[in-house]
Amino acid sequence: MGKKLREILDNKGNICRIGVIGMGYVGIPSAALFADVPQYEKVYGFQRDSPTSGYKIEMLNRGESPLKGEEPGLEDLLSKVVAMDKFSCTSDFSKIGGLDAVTIAIQTSFRDPKDLIPDFGPMEDGLKKTGKYMDRGTLVVLESTITPGTTKGWAKDILESESGMTAGEDFALAHAPERVMVGRLIRNIREHDRIIGGIDEECTKRAIELYSPILTSGKIIPMTATAAEVTKTAENTFRDLQIAAVNELALYCEAMGVNVYDVREGIASLKEEGVTRAILRPGAGVGGHCLTKDTYHLERGVKTLGGNGLDYPEGRESLYTLARGINDFMPLHMANLTRSALGRAEKEFEGAKLAILGWAFLANSDDARNTPSEVYRDLVLAEGAGVSVHDPYVDEYPGVEILHDMDTVLDGADAVAIFTAHSQYYLLNPRELMSTVKKIHPVIVDGRNVVDPDKFIAEGWVYKGIGRGDMNDHPIQK
Repeated sequence: MGKKLREILDNKGNICRIGVIGMGYVGIPSAALFADVPQYEKVYGFQRDSPTSGYKIEMLNRGESPLKGEEPGLEDLLSKVVAMDKFSCTSDFSKIGGLDAVTIAIQTSFRDPKDLIPDFGPMEDGLKKTGKYMDRGTLVVLESTITPGTTKGWAKDILESESGMTAGEDFALAHAPERVMVGRLIRNIREHDRIIGGIDEECTKRAIELYSPILTSGKIIPMTATAAEVTKTAENTFRDLQIAAVNELALYCEAMGVNVYDVREGIASLKEEGVTRAILRPGAGVGGHCLTKDTYHLERGVKTLGGNGLDYPEGRESLYTLARGINDFMPLHMANLTRSALGRAEKEFEGAKLAILGWAFLANSDDARNTPSEVYRDLVLAEGAGVSVHDPYVDEYPGVEILHDMDTVLDGADAVAIFTAHSQYYLLNPRELMSTVKKIHPVIVDGRNVVDPDKFIAEGWVYKGIGRGDMNDHPIQK
């Protein structure tokens, strides 16, 4: 099987022309980095010319990044590779023909996590287009996070059906999951180790050839395609679990009248060879495209690939889905804190005006995918409160008005809820904010520990904070 593919690849020669399907937070920096490699002649970014995302094509072809927020190095790199004619964006998928490698970075969300049914429609469409146009000897790499078993399963089947070729014999197929964080995309792709799993050894070798030139300090870690799928879903599941652990600790500390950040510092101080106490920070909820759904990919994988052989305590919920539920609860907890604080200020929840500071799920970013702010907004609107939203980076969001002028959002607010640790929120001045809201005993609910509670309390604010059991029942200054 590998011998035939090896002969085809030897005749084809080195990788020179690359396509990247999906111009988002993964595809754009990846395409720019590929285009910056001297031996790579041309990189095409493939983007559907849809009403919601077609605008990216012209922006990218001008060397401009459609990603807002702080993304060091990306716009300069895009401008460079566009000026050199090394990169261009197109909606013409027929250009896949003649390429040596195609990577696919398309979102894989879930229709309903409870049923473990992902929405693979966009991914299927990308695979069909790839299979339809690709040449013999093309390397196809799935970068999207996918359910374990996908690469060697239905993804392979689609490519073979559309192309009339056989994976591992006529073309190479691999999974090389992205491992990036918004705000550090270029650095992460260059410096993080790259997991690469082909469906066989020859496919793995070809994928290693593709990615090696863009790594600086990162190294290649080869494995099977299915192991690579498990690695990606598990590493995000573990991070979600860590967040859930500290979120539950924060809830405990609130109940016991303790400052969770004191406890966190104490736990983290235990450092000894062979001993680690990695503890993250609690917060108003987990957002983004990865952590909110990768647990379900892992759970689906074990059910489809090994469910009959799983030895696990009967009747017990998965530790990972339990953690997911804790993190999903945090926006509701923010609403509970808001309600409690308004009660302390002798104000009703119904009819109150609330201000949300931060719509992006990540600090200094415009990424608002699965933002916990939306969960909170829907909850408080359902209880009769009015809501205004401020974010310095997010320009628009379906069905929600996002304002950049903070004074407009805060004017007349009974309560302010901080959901994102944007840099400018650390500069909030309680006295100045008091003059803007123009209310007696306004409420501030800090979901990211960005304000000094003593200063706000001294100015007459009613304070509540995630994990701040030491402060949440403070005397109200008259």
